[in-house]
Amino acid sequence: MPRTTPTILPRIQRELATLGDRLRQARLRRAYAAETIAQRAGITRKTLGRVEQGDPAVSIGIYARVLQALGLETDLALIAKDDELGRRLQDMALKQPRRAQRKKASP
Repeated sequence: MPRTTPTILPRIQRELATLGDRLRQARLRRAYAAETIAQRAGITRKTLGRVEQGDPAVSIGIYARVLQALGLETDLALIAKDDELGRRLQDMALKQPRRAQRKKASP
């Protein structure tokens, strides 16, 4: 049975294509052959081609291995680093501190 992938928004597809192009440019700047990077990443040349095209069906682990083969693995720390929306939602969910109730005077 063929593998199906969930629908990906066009904006995300463009981001993946941009990432793939950046990885390709990084490889070319370093003057590495595609075969060399594929071998270092432990993937086939065809899979590297899919990564460089930004194929959303390629696992993030493969992208990470290509980053490592290029010496760019520290860039993984930048993914979702500043989660502004998540922080705002978390701040809104914080409960407002309540004042302590006064003790009633004993008769």
